[in-house]
Amino acid sequence: MSAVSGQFDTWFRRYEPASPGAVKLLALPHAGGSAPYFLPLARALAPRVDVLCVQYPGRLDRHREPPLTDLRELAERVYRALVGEPVGPVVLFGHSMGAVLAYEIARRLERAGGGELLGVIASGRRAPHRFREETVHLRDDEGLIAEIRELSGTDKGILEDEELVRMVLPALRADYRAVETYRESPEVPPLAAPVTVLTGESDPRVGLDDARAWQELTSGAFRFRSFPGGHFYLNNRPGEVTAAVRESIEAFRGAAAPTSP
Repeated sequence: MSAVSGQFDTWFRRYEPASPGAVKLLALPHAGGSAPYFLPLARALAPRVDVLCVQYPGRLDRHREPPLTDLRELAERVYRALVGEPVGPVVLFGHSMGAVLAYEIARRLERAGGGELLGVIASGRRAPHRFREETVHLRDDEGLIAEIRELSGTDKGILEDEELVRMVLPALRADYRAVETYRESPEVPPLAAPVTVLTGESDPRVGLDDARAWQELTSGAFRFRSFPGGHFYLNNRPGEVTAAVRESIEAFRGAAAPTSP
């Protein structure tokens, strides 16, 4: 096994078995998030979808590894771990920071031929070319925690446990630095793969127009779905979100299927 292919188990967590030939769904967490965030989704989609939940360095079983602060480097490492073994049909699904990672990984897959990429599902993030100056990663610890409280994506019990908070802050700050210092390259062509966007209607960080702007980044089909709720709308509407993800995967598969002569 090569060094690259040997990275598969380092980066990906498969919580449920999948049927032979199942489409892979690469699930990329938000800033400060970890692979188990997508465990309910993996259970809901199994066995027809093979959900691979990405585990970033610097958290949980990878807590001894330094977190990465460059989003393109993070995307490159996930991409190399993915293609180190036979991929098969794959859909990229990312929430918040994970949506930008999905975009960068999709670009790499398309540059390499793109035959295995069925589509991208971007959740809870404005289109990458809609830049906005943000400096959360430069705040002190209390300022960083305040941001997390506002977005309501972390269990309040964790935020009240000072020891736990101190453990997760380095990875959280690194993630925020990675996504806030990222700049989309304007000279690259749009994706050929279809894109679905999912977003919360009252997300304080993502306006509906900025979410719809993902359409400008693909020459393929575009689907848009908004849900009641804020940045972590998907926490409160798991059934609806799962259905939307499943529908998108089926639409991607249908578009990729060869047509009869």
